[in-house]
Amino acid sequence: MKPWLACDGSHVRLTLHVQPGAKKTELAGEHGDCLKIRLAAPPVDGKANAVLLAWLSARFDAPKRGVRLLSGDKSRRKVVAIESALGVEEALALLQLRP
Repeated sequence: MKPWLACDGSHVRLTLHVQPGAKKTELAGEHGDCLKIRLAAPPVDGKANAVLLAWLSARFDAPKRGVRLLSGDKSRRKVVAIESALGVEEALALLQLRP
């Protein structure tokens, strides 16, 4: 079980460590009890948060309104909820990580 991933049948919840200002938006593996994501956006005026939510929306094939930032608006550590009925194994497959 991954400490940064929770699935309850209607939502996938991710605990993330984000690194804004990267060359491209990509997964960077695990970072302690978080999943690390590099973001190709500066941490200014919510731009990094917008890029993060759009990237997760595309990755999980979820509508943009179905991806919400639960906590960490101005922090590198963020908790995000994605409307999805996926299980843990399916979510890991979409993130291209092994269970």
